[in-house]
Amino acid sequence: MNGLHELPLVIFTVLAQSVVGAFLVFSMVLFTTQDVHYRRYIHKAMFVLLALLSIGFVASIAHLGSPLRAFNSLNRVGESMLSNEIATGALFFIFASVYWLFAMLDKLPKAVASLLLVLASAVGVIFMYMMNQVYHIATVPTWNTSFTTWGFYLTVILGGFTLGYALLHTERPDGKVITWVPTVISIMAFVAAIVAMYQGVALAGIVTSVQKATALVPDFAVLTALRFCLIGLAVVLLFYVVHKPTSIMSKIIAVFCVLAGEMIGRMLFYGLHMTAGMAVGA
Repeated sequence: MNGLHELPLVIFTVLAQSVVGAFLVFSMVLFTTQDVHYRRYIHKAMFVLLALLSIGFVASIAHLGSPLRAFNSLNRVGESMLSNEIATGALFFIFASVYWLFAMLDKLPKAVASLLLVLASAVGVIFMYMMNQVYHIATVPTWNTSFTTWGFYLTVILGGFTLGYALLHTERPDGKVITWVPTVISIMAFVAAIVAMYQGVALAGIVTSVQKATALVPDFAVLTALRFCLIGLAVVLLFYVVHKPTSIMSKIIAVFCVLAGEMIGRMLFYGLHMTAGMAVGA
C-alpha cells in the first residue's frame, strides 16, 4: 500500500492531530460546564488522550531510529520546522500532563487551572501549525500545496472531534454542550471529500523529468473511496448514537473508522513523496 513504509509517521501525525482536536473539545466543555462530577470524569478521560499521544511519540521515535536522534533534532529550534514541531509537541504534552495531574489531585486554584488549560490548548494549536509547515517543502511539489494544509487540519477535526465526542458522550449522553459535534463532523467530512477530489485532479498536473505524481499512487481513487466509506460509516454511527445514547460499541466503531480512514489518507500522502528535480508543473 502507498506510504506503508512511513507507517510510524502515519501513526504519529494522525494520533497527534486527533489528540489535539479532542483536547480542544475537552477544553471547550470544561469552560462551559461547572458540574463537578462531569468535570471529574473529563479529567479522567483526558488520560486516554495523553496515552494516545504517548503512542504517537513512540511511533515518531521509531521513525527516527533512536531517542537520541529525537533530542538532537531539537538543536535547531527556531530555524528548522522539524525541530519546532518536536519542541511544540513536547510542550503540549507537558502542559496537558501538568494540567491533568493537578486537576486529578485537585490542587490548583481555579484561575491557575484555567490558565494552564488555555496554555495547553494554545500550544496544541501551534503544534499543529508547525506539523503542517514541516511538509511544505519547495522541492516536493506534491506536498507543497494547500491540500497538505487542508488534510492535516481536517484530521484535527474529523479524528479529534470524533474521539472527543465519543469519550464525553459516554458519560453524558444527554449533555447539551456537545450536541453540535456530529453536525460539524459531517460537514467537515463533506469538505474533506471535496478536497480529495480536487487533489486527485491536481495530481495529473504534477510531473518531473522522470516521473508523474499519479504514478506514485495508482490506487489513489480506490483507497480514497475506502477512506470515505469508513468516515461515512462513522458519521452515520455518530448520529445513531444521538438516538441510541447507550450504544458504547457504536462510539468505539465510529472512532476506529475515522482513525482508520485518516490513516489511509495519510498513507496516500506519504506515498506521494517526490523530489522536484527538473520539475514541470503541467
